[in-house]
Amino acid sequence: MRTMLVKTKAIVLHSFKFGESKMIVDMLTEAEGRLSFVVNMPRSSKSKMKKQFFQPLTLLEVECDVRPNVQLQKLREVRISDPFAGIPFDARKLSIALFLAEFLYYSTRGEQHNEALFAYIENSILWLDGCQSSYANFHLVFMMRLTRFIGFYPNIDDYQEGSVFDMRAAAFSSSVPLHTDYVQAPDAARIQTLMRMNYETMHLFRMNHDERNRIVDVLMTYYRLHVPNFPELRSLDVVRDLWR
Repeated sequence: MRTMLVKTKAIVLHSFKFGESKMIVDMLTEAEGRLSFVVNMPRSSKSKMKKQFFQPLTLLEVECDVRPNVQLQKLREVRISDPFAGIPFDARKLSIALFLAEFLYYSTRGEQHNEALFAYIENSILWLDGCQSSYANFHLVFMMRLTRFIGFYPNIDDYQEGSVFDMRAAAFSSSVPLHTDYVQAPDAARIQTLMRMNYETMHLFRMNHDERNRIVDVLMTYYRLHVPNFPELRSLDVVRDLWR
């Protein structure tokens, strides 16, 4: 079995302790897409592998051995590529980061090499880390725009006032579909508004706490329809409690 030496950027999505001195770490990598690693964690403080490297959404540069059809790959070298200045020190940002890490862990399963997807996620994380205010809608914009890179971004060409949103077809419609996986006109209008937002303009679109959480619920349903085995997220309740 041929082993490739790969040097790549990576984003930590999930990690957990395995045995006495190992961790299993799931990452999205720029060069190879989703990879899982088994990492030896020596107890020495001089070790090159440090637990803080593997916190959710940490941006890394890694050197690893990649073997096809092997579930757990091996890391050779790891370093933080962009140290965070804001996320670990802001409770709201940290809550959003933990939610997005869990969300990405499930929504990017099976993703292979996709530089545009990686760049979108990396740039979004850096934007969140560096912003000073007005980011209450960040997770909504992030989730909606991610669908552009994983294949089910809604078609807005047919939107008209009063349209419903057919979640199966990922399209707006003037008539109610024959199934129940759709949202009625008020929520469809919110989805259409969300699609007009970006990180720089999202503060111009006012939403209260209940409206924001209603969009979260719609987006979670939308992802469950299009991503196989997408579960209820444990971190969702924390995000729902923000900005009351």
